Amino acid sequence: MSTATHKPHLGWEVMLVAVLAAALVLGRSLSADFLTTSNIANLLADFTEIALMALPMTLIIIAADIDLSVASIMGMSSSLMGVLWHMGLPMPAVIVLCLVAGTLAGVFNGVVIVTFALPSLAVTIGTLALFRGVSYLLLGDQAIADFPTALTTFGISNVGDTFIPQPFVIVIVAAIGFTVLLQATAFGRSLYAIGSNQTAARFSGINVSRARLILYVVSGLMSALAGIIYTLRFSSARGDNGEGFELSVVAAVLFGGVSIFGGKGSLPGVLLSLVIIAVLKNALTLSDVSSEVLTIVTGVLLLSSVLVPNLVNRWRDARQQKALAAHA
Repeated sequence: MSTATHKPHLGWEVMLVAVLAAALVLGRSLSADFLTTSNIANLLADFTEIALMALPMTLIIIAADIDLSVASIMGMSSSLMGVLWHMGLPMPAVIVLCLVAGTLAGVFNGVVIVTFALPSLAVTIGTLALFRGVSYLLLGDQAIADFPTALTTFGISNVGDTFIPQPFVIVIVAAIGFTVLLQATAFGRSLYAIGSNQTAARFSGINVSRARLILYVVSGLMSALAGIIYTLRFSSARGDNGEGFELSVVAAVLFGGVSIFGGKGSLPGVLLSLVIIAVLKNALTLSDVSSEVLTIVTGVLLLSSVLVPNLVNRWRDARQQKALAAHA
């Protein structure tokens, strides 16, 4: 396998750094409160769950698949957490069972996709509705909010005297782990091969089906973890928790430089993208911009992440053809 398939796209990441700098300048110009420590803590906390779901999504899209059910698994985990807690189960057992439920949801996605050779887009659109339906079946329009104070305090507290929210530490640890997995292990390298050409990957000895199944299992687990943290941060278990988050997750991954066609991308770019989206959302929220505008911004970033690389590749191909014609 060529190393070119998994080299980080430094040009795109440099562009993301420039965009982040511009977003920070914009945020500071829109509100004097933007660079306060309390607001930075809020900014980091607000993209904790998105980041936890975007990490495995990065690996899935690099392998030329997608999982649109992540936010529904997150909501199902939140609903289940509320139901189990109201049943009187101890919180450690509640958390473990929610993680198991999310993992099983990922197993279901992976088994259906791999066993029946179905497109992941179609399957996970279906399970998006399925798992969200389970969320509403568990709680309906009810909200459960009487969680232990010690845990809800964890959800909203910072690490010591810093501006880093305690749940965000989980994001940092997970980001390091996923980056090492993707860039420094045989499994990570195999994902680039799978995303570039599944048939060639099989002939090279890679167990493609097992790798894809593992990705969906991990995605389900991380989505359930996101649901637990979200529930504790807002001290509320609801069936609609995380609704629509899948758009932000996919937008962050694609805007981070991961190719929608698979085989290309890196986690540092995705992490930069996550920060940019969080900064823009926070800055616009401080300026009392409506949620509809925030959705439009997310859509623009999503389109840009697909259109810009395509246009750049076409421009490069045209230049190469001209150069070849000139030497002919």
